[in-house]
Amino acid sequence: MRKLISILFLSAILVSCSEVIPEEKAYELQIPPGFDVPQIPEDNILTDAKIALGKKLFYSTALSVDSTISCASCHRPENAFADHLAISHGVMGRTGFRNAPSLQNVAWYTVITMDGGNPSLETQPYVPIETHEEMGFNMVLLCERLNTDAEMVTSFNDVFGSNPDPYGVTRALAAFERTMISGNSRYDQYAYQGNIHALTAEELQGKDLFFSDALGCANCHSGFLFTNNTFENNGFFSDYSADSGRARITWLHEDVGKFKVPSLRNVGVTAPYMHNGQVETLDEIIDMYAAGGSGHENQSGFITGFSITPAEKEALKAFLLSLTDISFMQNPDLLE
Repeated sequence: MRKLISILFLSAILVSCSEVIPEEKAYELQIPPGFDVPQIPEDNILTDAKIALGKKLFYSTALSVDSTISCASCHRPENAFADHLAISHGVMGRTGFRNAPSLQNVAWYTVITMDGGNPSLETQPYVPIETHEEMGFNMVLLCERLNTDAEMVTSFNDVFGSNPDPYGVTRALAAFERTMISGNSRYDQYAYQGNIHALTAEELQGKDLFFSDALGCANCHSGFLFTNNTFENNGFFSDYSADSGRARITWLHEDVGKFKVPSLRNVGVTAPYMHNGQVETLDEIIDMYAAGGSGHENQSGFITGFSITPAEKEALKAFLLSLTDISFMQNPDLLE
């Protein structure tokens, strides 16, 4: 908690002390049909040059203390910018305790991290950069390193009118991450783009099950993001002593085991699942929800169990896989 307060304090100082140079023509996000227009902070207007700098930083191993890992090491394009490991590997073989979430559609998120401990994309980079088990570095020392890179110095001056500093690093990374937009799955083509043939009969059956009152999936995985951006205890575990979730931030007993509801977009390529990466398949997820969860005292009231036949289960999985957006993961603007 003290570290978070320090981060926010430093961020506030940087905002107040940094001069934002006049921007060239703003970059226009390509908003998919059916999506709302996201709110872009006034102090971080998107531009081509700023996004390009953010992309360069995202793929740079210079952000880690030993120059071995980058943001993309744990947020892999082929996994919808999530990781294929239960727990990502940091510098020097260190591991943390949470599964790396996807960065898809973060431009719309009101909650950035699993426990809600980070208020914005602009402050989020401090967490992986300065966490011992991740990049294990220091933002000030990182900027000193970037200032020895002539190409980085030129890019920062072109965008911000100054040499590399924490303000520029965080704004550039956030700008690039806001362009990670996934909204062209076959479900999107069916629901928002008018292609009534985009889904198979089985997938349509699964869609009806997903949105039915009987299963209640859409109580939490709602809207075009397939998340309601709230915190829930989904009942998958009975013991949260290793990671109390939202309670790590609020210190409230009623928040034990609550985590940000993840988006189900690209769920077919973001396994393993849950905050600790301990669930490997969609079958396990469906079975647990059907059974009604573990019965933890903070378990969401939406998790009550349901009946589902083997054929219906296959249909539900087929629908979930229709949320995969291949064009997103192959978007050349997002790839190194």
